[in-house]
Amino acid sequence: MEANHNNLISNCLRSNVYRVAAIDEPIGLFVTRGARSLSRSFDAALEAHQSNLASWLVLASLAGGLRRTQRSVADDLGIEGATLTYHLQRMESAGLVRRERDPDDRRAQQVELTDDGRATFFALLATVHDFDRQLRAGFTDRELATLRRLLGRLVDNAALPDTKETSTL
Repeated sequence: MEANHNNLISNCLRSNVYRVAAIDEPIGLFVTRGARSLSRSFDAALEAHQSNLASWLVLASLAGGLRRTQRSVADDLGIEGATLTYHLQRMESAGLVRRERDPDDRRAQQVELTDDGRATFFALLATVHDFDRQLRAGFTDRELATLRRLLGRLVDNAALPDTKETSTL
């Protein structure tokens, strides 16, 4: 039974039936699957330096050298404060960031990169550039501009309110 199932899958993969099914896949699902695959690959590249996407985003948001409140970092990254706190605690233990109470607002925490955090940012930056070059391989500048424009339209379309009229029946 399993051999027949594997043969069926192999035949579908080689046939036009599979290609038609892939074209008919909802575009949101196709983009979501692709984004997850890219994210896993990017994480794997960062893991080679004992890092991950969350740490990279925090490092990049602080790389300008300014002290920032945790709230402003969380807002910029589009994450909840508690999620950022988890990452900052881990990064603080690793010596990458320093946090202290804001002297003007004792409820707020200021966060900044340490020297080790800046060094880690620049080490990861090279990995990020290498990964970007890998993704761009085989594309022209014009194709990449078109890709950005089309993906931007998908994002815009996803943000549009539902325009379907509701039935009064």
